[in-house]
Amino acid sequence: MTRDYSILQSIKISVLFIAALWGVLVLDSVFTLHLGHLGVYPRVEIGLIGIVMAPLIHGHAEHLAANSLGLLVLGSALIYGYPKSRWPVIIIIWLASGFGVWLFGRSSFHFGASGLTHGLFFYLFFISLLRRDRRSIALMMIAFFMFGGMLMSIFPRDPEISFEYHLFGGLAGLGCALAFRHWDPLPEAKSYSWEKETDSNEHDAIGDLWQQSPEDAATRQGKPGEPGQKP
Repeated sequence: MTRDYSILQSIKISVLFIAALWGVLVLDSVFTLHLGHLGVYPRVEIGLIGIVMAPLIHGHAEHLAANSLGLLVLGSALIYGYPKSRWPVIIIIWLASGFGVWLFGRSSFHFGASGLTHGLFFYLFFISLLRRDRRSIALMMIAFFMFGGMLMSIFPRDPEISFEYHLFGGLAGLGCALAFRHWDPLPEAKSYSWEKETDSNEHDAIGDLWQQSPEDAATRQGKPGEPGQKP
């Protein structure tokens, strides 16, 4: 059963997830856990664990801070705007992006939530083009204004940044947009009282005159010089 969340509730859910990520980073730093080794390591069996664990792990505070804003804005937009598809989208992007990195990524540990953020952005972007309703377009415009650069960050730039996670996250988001474009009902079109009043006034003024032919109107009003018509 789906539940509609307000924008404030959606933000709270995103904040809770971000807080959990910061908790993981603090534990990693305080106890020197070296959680980076739980990231995705391509084409090695032990590296498969990273498909689940990698989005929870960040190398340093700057890394997580860069992803926190994206998770806040894009995550809240998804949770608020797409009540039926939001959780399947998150799960698919989470797992598919990691699996893509495991299959095709460079031989190194890949971790961080940037694959998730790119997947969310690409989902919001492409589903708005497919649905073209007001809510989807509004959410896409917010996402594009703040994170439009993600369209280019799927290509290799910095060798220390896992563009593979960006790329496969984006592809997963695109795939979800194609698969779930009909899942969520379109928002109801709002009607305003002034619109109804205008329509009613127009109908009263016109009445059924539009159904009459010119000959009927002339007969009803009378010809010039006949009773009922001023000379």
